[in-house]
Amino acid sequence: MKKLVVIACFLVGGLGMANAQQTSPVWPGCENAEDVKKCFNQKLSQHVRENYEYPKNDAGEYVRGKVTISFQIDENGEVAVNSIEGDKPQVNEAAREMIMEIPKMEPGTLNGEPDARNFTVPFNF
Repeated sequence: MKKLVVIACFLVGGLGMANAQQTSPVWPGCENAEDVKKCFNQKLSQHVRENYEYPKNDAGEYVRGKVTISFQIDENGEVAVNSIEGDKPQVNEAAREMIMEIPKMEPGTLNGEPDARNFTVPFNF
């Protein structure tokens, strides 16, 4: 009988989560977009092109590298960097600075309430 009650609780809880209404964060300028996620991705790509500044080494040469950035758009629509993985510290720092320049946006929601969303994106600078 106890097993049946536990199984029923999992099923009811799972159904509740299946009906949860989620929305993505809305990048400024995407408010009226048909596909907010697609617009978000386009704006992120544009932001990277316009805001990433290649660091230079002591010889004045540009430093290039691969990074994977994990960041969050929090309940207030602000960006927080969770982690940056890459083998070039200068590239990692330049990537951090670029991500921190993402504009404040309308946060994602879960069942009508503001909700933080995590993103992990690989870049090849």
